[in-house]
Amino acid sequence: MAARDLRLDTSYRQIMAMALPISLAMLVPQVNFITNNIFLGGLGERELASAGITGVYYLIFAVAGSGLNNGLQALIARRAGQNLHHEIGEVFFHGIWVALGFAFLGIAITTFAAPPLLNSMIRDPLIAEEVISFLRIRIWGLPLLYLYVMRNALLVGTNQTRLLIWGTLAEALTNIALDYALIYGHWGFPALGFNGAAYASIVAEGVGLVVIYVIIHINGIHRDFSLFENIKWRMDMARTIVVRSAPLMAQFILSIATWEYFYLLIEHHGSQALAISNTMRNIFGVVGIFAWAFAATTNTMVSNIIGQGREAEVLPLVRKIMWVSVGFSTIMIMLLNINPGSYLAIYGQGPQFVEAALPVLRIVSMALWMMAVGTVWLNAVTGTGNTVVNLVIEIITLVIYIIYVYVVLEYLNLSIVWGWGSEWVYWISMFSMSVIYMLSGRWRGKKI
Repeated sequence: MAARDLRLDTSYRQIMAMALPISLAMLVPQVNFITNNIFLGGLGERELASAGITGVYYLIFAVAGSGLNNGLQALIARRAGQNLHHEIGEVFFHGIWVALGFAFLGIAITTFAAPPLLNSMIRDPLIAEEVISFLRIRIWGLPLLYLYVMRNALLVGTNQTRLLIWGTLAEALTNIALDYALIYGHWGFPALGFNGAAYASIVAEGVGLVVIYVIIHINGIHRDFSLFENIKWRMDMARTIVVRSAPLMAQFILSIATWEYFYLLIEHHGSQALAISNTMRNIFGVVGIFAWAFAATTNTMVSNIIGQGREAEVLPLVRKIMWVSVGFSTIMIMLLNINPGSYLAIYGQGPQFVEAALPVLRIVSMALWMMAVGTVWLNAVTGTGNTVVNLVIEIITLVIYIIYVYVVLEYLNLSIVWGWGSEWVYWISMFSMSVIYMLSGRWRGKKI
């Protein structure tokens, strides 16, 4: 049987065919996160506040996996653009072992280094105790998560995004059911309170992992790309994956680590400010799904088109994806702002909470538009294969970001409305440098 042609075109139909399944796959876990916070909000304001710190902390390691995923995705997409089927399975196999190595490093850091650091930075001792206890459990889901995101690199890199939804749907349904059972003690399960969410998430990640690899097997993808067949360990292949992915991992880790720093500064403004900021993180997750989906599409399509030798079509392609991203994000932002009070009320914190959160939500809404543009251009840089440039852009942006949040929240002690203005600073800086690099043409001729 003839091998399937993996080369992509640059049409709007191709863009939508890739991005919409990714969006749906991303929506499911975001609904999952919101459900987590609704259940935890039912325990009280402190628990909702603590969930903000634990959520962003775990996100640091989750996005490290995304960085590895993006680097692997670009490598797979480049070989897909060249129709090198036999090399895709080899890249995937080595990516899994590299991912497991990084996962156990994350477990070691959380077990030994994180507790004293968090104790020194969190002023409320009850929140500190709750956060550390939760993270020591939650971090054991990291190997499952890393193996799970490797399927993203394979399915997105080979243009099979429609299959993404099944694993995420299984994970979300499992997590919602176990949140209800383990946080409050229903269906004969013990009432574990805040830590119940940690156990629920680990089991859910395991279920999602099993389902997606069953789907890969049923669809014969393991045969198409010779996954795990007659593959020997190659240090040069592992080194290539690390070299391409490490700058992206560092970029994402630095980005979310500074967001954790932001949340720790927010904690100094009280538990309500921290709880409000946790709901804003959920808004970024749900409303931003299209921005991130079109960003992932940009990464894959740019790499695939370059692999075909069609470099002249890259910039027109990125502009196409950017405008579609802005259009979809605009719809989501409008839906959010039609009746934002109803959304904020689902966390069960009362009218004063809703009133305090509304001006923050307006600032975040504008930032989401900026993200819809900025993240597409940043992932265009990723797709060119020059991930060191991604890291440099991120470092410069984060220095500006850290200075802003420290001055506004700690030195001037302004409200969190001004603090969330940091998202404007972040995305404007990110967008500007990414566009300058892409327009410079310095990425042309880059081989990966």
